[in-house]
Amino acid sequence: MATSSGRLIAGSTVSMSSIKRRNANPPQSISLICRNQIQGAPPLVLLRPSQRSRPWPIEAVPSAKFWDGSDDFEVAKEEKEKKPEASPGGKTDDHALAGKHDRTTEIVIAAAVTAALGVGNRVMYKLALIPLKQYPFFLAQLSTFGYRAGIVTKEMLSVPKIPFLIVGILESLALTSGMAAAANLSGPSTTVLSQTFLIWQILFSMVFLGRRYRINQLFGCVLVAFGVIVSVASGSGAAHSFKDAGIFWSLLMVLSFMLQGADTVMKEIIFIDSKKRLKGASLDLFVVNSYGSMFQVICIALLLPFLSKLWGIPFYQLPSYLKDGGACFLNIGAKTTGCEGAPLLPIMFVMMNMAYNISLLRLIKISSAVVSSLASTVSVPIAVYFFTLPLPYLGVASALPTGFVAGTVILVLGMLLYAWTPSSQTPDSVIPSSPST
Repeated sequence: MATSSGRLIAGSTVSMSSIKRRNANPPQSISLICRNQIQGAPPLVLLRPSQRSRPWPIEAVPSAKFWDGSDDFEVAKEEKEKKPEASPGGKTDDHALAGKHDRTTEIVIAAAVTAALGVGNRVMYKLALIPLKQYPFFLAQLSTFGYRAGIVTKEMLSVPKIPFLIVGILESLALTSGMAAAANLSGPSTTVLSQTFLIWQILFSMVFLGRRYRINQLFGCVLVAFGVIVSVASGSGAAHSFKDAGIFWSLLMVLSFMLQGADTVMKEIIFIDSKKRLKGASLDLFVVNSYGSMFQVICIALLLPFLSKLWGIPFYQLPSYLKDGGACFLNIGAKTTGCEGAPLLPIMFVMMNMAYNISLLRLIKISSAVVSSLASTVSVPIAVYFFTLPLPYLGVASALPTGFVAGTVILVLGMLLYAWTPSSQTPDSVIPSSPST
């Protein structure tokens, strides 16, 4: 104890003596000498306390980095040393640019696959209605089943179900209103009104996703819709059909496509929100399909009284209608006259419809609802051309509309205009993508 006290006293004495000696010395001048700075290197400053003292070289810190009295400067310095710097040749920028091009290529390929499957879906739907022409409602319900869960996790299954319920409600209401309007409108009139689907998607994506589009993209979408109208509905008396049907059924069909546009944007919101909840993990497509189909079936079941009246089937006869539809689908029983081609054609349609919907969802996931709508729109005139070919079970092939070629040219120009990027824009703005999460 005595030893410790002695050390403490001795240390205090020495410290006080040092302070006194420092105070006794007169203040010395300090001179700063800045050496010539080499280009690209920080300036070197020499600190000279006096003329006799040896100069102390001090390297200046660049203006981008400064010390705020904490240890973050050393951490930032270590991170800078670990971070790979771009070489004189700009390899880092080349890799980033290559990644953007790869992503754009992926979206273009996915859009082409979706358009091809869209053509197959339209053609197979027409073929499937040949044996089930008396049971279209049965075919519509058959296409909602068959989705199965893929490789999913508990986190994916624990996502909120309210958005999927909204999707189911939107899809069921869109189907119901679309069926009611289509029963009173001609095919060309429905094709013309279906182009409002793209307009609703753009509007909803701007409102709910905060997405902004360039003038060339908006004008390109208008040209695509106009090209479809010219190629499909030209010379078919669509304007006269609108006058005969009345304004109510036309507005009801527009409402149907508005609900479909809201449905696709809602699915895009689900993918964006799930990426945040799953900490960057991607939500499986089959989860969206399964939950959406489940709620759609529930909502349609609640609307069966209205739907049965729409198709001219009394509600009490609905069980026998579904039973006869199942017999025609399987092509088994006595009441199978006119069911030739079943069950092959309906099964092919269900499989094609599943592939098309999955491809459409994937395109929404990696790009946007508007891009998926453009890919789906392109399939319309291509499907019209396929119906002019001698397909089995269709009988006499139909003739091309008078403005098919002109409308197709307008459609292609619209797609090119939509994908065109001005020189002042970056390459990643060619196709609008989901907001970063």
